[in-house]
Amino acid sequence: MSEFINNSTWRIEALSDFSRGLIRGENGKMLVEKHREAIESVNPMEAMQVLDQMLLEGFSTETVKAYVGKIINSFFKSLSAYKWDSPGEGHFLYYLMLENREVEKVMAEIKSITKVFFKGENENIPQLAKQLRPLVDKLKEYELHYIKKEIILFPYIEMAFPQYHCLQLMWSFHDDFRRSLKSLELLLHNEQLDKVQLTKELGYLFFVVLPIIFREEQIVFPVAIRAIPEKDWIEMLKQSNETGWCYGVNPNINDTPDIMDNTILGQINLDTGFLKPEQLILLLNNLPVDITFVDEHDEVCYFSGGKHRIFPRSKAIIGRKVQNCHPPESVHIVNEIIAAFRTGKKDHADFWIQMKGRFIQIRYFALRNELGEYKGTIELSQDATEIRQLQGERRLLDWNI
Repeated sequence: MSEFINNSTWRIEALSDFSRGLIRGENGKMLVEKHREAIESVNPMEAMQVLDQMLLEGFSTETVKAYVGKIINSFFKSLSAYKWDSPGEGHFLYYLMLENREVEKVMAEIKSITKVFFKGENENIPQLAKQLRPLVDKLKEYELHYIKKEIILFPYIEMAFPQYHCLQLMWSFHDDFRRSLKSLELLLHNEQLDKVQLTKELGYLFFVVLPIIFREEQIVFPVAIRAIPEKDWIEMLKQSNETGWCYGVNPNINDTPDIMDNTILGQINLDTGFLKPEQLILLLNNLPVDITFVDEHDEVCYFSGGKHRIFPRSKAIIGRKVQNCHPPESVHIVNEIIAAFRTGKKDHADFWIQMKGRFIQIRYFALRNELGEYKGTIELSQDATEIRQLQGERRLLDWNI
């Protein structure tokens, strides 16, 4: 990382001053001229450091997000010219970039279809919707790409690169992608397709997908590959096996040792009994709930196995601040719950949502020791669809029901 590290303080200050000025509405041309030398040679690490600096200075996530396009566009020429040693087959980033090449093909198809329509060469709206629906469905697969970044790559970057806070901006754009797909799906299944709204939503989609690919491959990935140790990339590839890949990308994951294997010997005293570690694991993994435990320091310490898991998890989140495990838009809710638990104002919080046709109940409970001291929070998520439909009583065993 020598070419990254040998940057003098003035460069970061100059780039920060430029970005700060854009956010405050100062004259863009004058700012570019003032800081031209730094802008024309900015590298990936500096780009991340500058965005991180804006967040640390107190600019809100929403504010920095609104201007990040202008900031990165100003750095575009230099970042595009930056050459980094992109990894070959067998590396976690290699497969992430394969997914990017495939989604670019989908976006190109959408562009080709809509270009004809919006030029007025094809006013057949039902036909347009029919052509776009399968492509929007195909884009849904790409969410796996974002999930792997959020729950695997981001935690490792946080451990290796102190100026990581700008990753929250990228996560927020991921959620924009998710919202855009939902809106497009509704529009394309409406008999009266709103052309104006469709144009707007497609614009949002292109504004998110393609710029994120550039920011991944010319900023985040070059920084990550130099900051994260090689052994961690092997672990990330293993963890991705559970999350899954899209568009036929299928890594050959070697049978490498799991660096987080449980090596505790003997039995564990649970106060009301004793269990071997393997018994405890079986017990927790077979409870019909998705469990996550966050300690009193707001660090994720445990989550249950995949059998009943509702939300994506990876071992990379162990030791991670729970605030970093949520998109910026919902972090305030997490902080509010923990604050109420920590002060003793509240002991539990309940939510329920509809997800993929299922009724999901999400519950948070404060954990306290015998002295009443706050020792963490447990999250329990459960698919309560069938439970919600129960009526009357069932007192006799009937395997056929």
